[in-house]
Amino acid sequence: MNTTIQELTQSLRTGTRSLHDYLAALERQFDNREANTFAFLPETRRWERLAKDADALLTRFPDPAKRPPLFGLPIGVKDIFHVDGLPTRAGSRLTPDVLAGDESIVVTRLKELGALILGKTVTTEFAWFGPGPTRNPHNPAHTPGGSSSGSAAAVAAGLTPLTLGTQTIGSINRPAAFCGVVGYKPSYDLFSREGVIPLSESVDHVGYFTRTVADAAFVWERLADEWRMGDGEWEMRQPVLGIPVGKYLESATPEGLAHFWEWVERLRDAGYMVKEIEMLADFERIYHHHYALVSVDAANYHAKFKKHSHLYHLQTFNLVGEARLIDAETYQAARASRLELRERLENAMDEHGIDLWLSPPATGPAPEGIDSTGSPIMNLPWTHAGMPTLSIPAGVSGERRLPMGLQLAGRFGLDAALFEHGLFVERTIVA
Repeated sequence: MNTTIQELTQSLRTGTRSLHDYLAALERQFDNREANTFAFLPETRRWERLAKDADALLTRFPDPAKRPPLFGLPIGVKDIFHVDGLPTRAGSRLTPDVLAGDESIVVTRLKELGALILGKTVTTEFAWFGPGPTRNPHNPAHTPGGSSSGSAAAVAAGLTPLTLGTQTIGSINRPAAFCGVVGYKPSYDLFSREGVIPLSESVDHVGYFTRTVADAAFVWERLADEWRMGDGEWEMRQPVLGIPVGKYLESATPEGLAHFWEWVERLRDAGYMVKEIEMLADFERIYHHHYALVSVDAANYHAKFKKHSHLYHLQTFNLVGEARLIDAETYQAARASRLELRERLENAMDEHGIDLWLSPPATGPAPEGIDSTGSPIMNLPWTHAGMPTLSIPAGVSGERRLPMGLQLAGRFGLDAALFEHGLFVERTIVA
């Protein structure tokens, strides 16, 4: 189960590995780990469905030379993405008929590339903070993060090599860090949000989880073809890194900061140029702008479900209610602040000659308990600015030995460059 996505799909395409044998091995792993992870929504005939889907795929592409690049790759899909044939509940108590919609464009694209849908992964309620049952595979007493909790945990537990998630504040990068996997949040609107239940159309991002940056880059090269923003060819090279020191960075816990600075020194020792730059002095203002967008956008979407609001988790109910306190002028200022922040961060990159911003992907290791998914504050400015980010596993915390990571943020629209540099950083970390 530890082969790369490239190796796996190559073997499945050529037939050197039987698709049905691979799914049987995956089922055994699922039986071994899922009962303690709760990453997926229950499905009574999952493996019968997958066997039929595999037969249909083999029938459609009998010639190995004509098989699509992700042939046979099983994926988990966060349960706010609509998938034909599978109900959508969005982690809520609303019935699937209320939430039904057309299949997500990204899901359809992955199917066209040959992927098989392993199932729906657990999400917090409507991708906000109402937690689901998922446990952290490294220690079930700790949260996997959220809102893409099941997607991160599924990859970490070896249940699937690829899962879809979304990020509105920190719902990809934070759980990736907590679970010790790679989380990729693309530039805003790089991947279509059609067919995905929104939390905030202003700042929702569609992304995914893999075990490695190399896996994430492999998928990106194939999935992003029709959504690229003129990146061109790319190669690995060592990036110049910038650390945004000040109020934002101080939001991390002492344990989280100590671990982060330890890795900064390791990167410097490995030859990286790392510059400390005073940035985000107005972080509190950015924070309030972001939450204003999320609250108003969520209230606008959920207005059509008003008669079902008694079924909402208190966290969701309160978020929708808070929109009443935000006037139109505040909302428009919050929308405008996204581009302003992006320009400010990229101007600083130009001024200081840096390729990536480097920061912690979470305030510290995964908190104990599953009643909370932890704070997404370390991801907020990059999500607000719509800049692409990667969370990369980087060691473990002290006595608790929980996964920790590093967060890389690149220029808007230059996701290829983010992968170019991210591959180099990953190689340094695992060396």
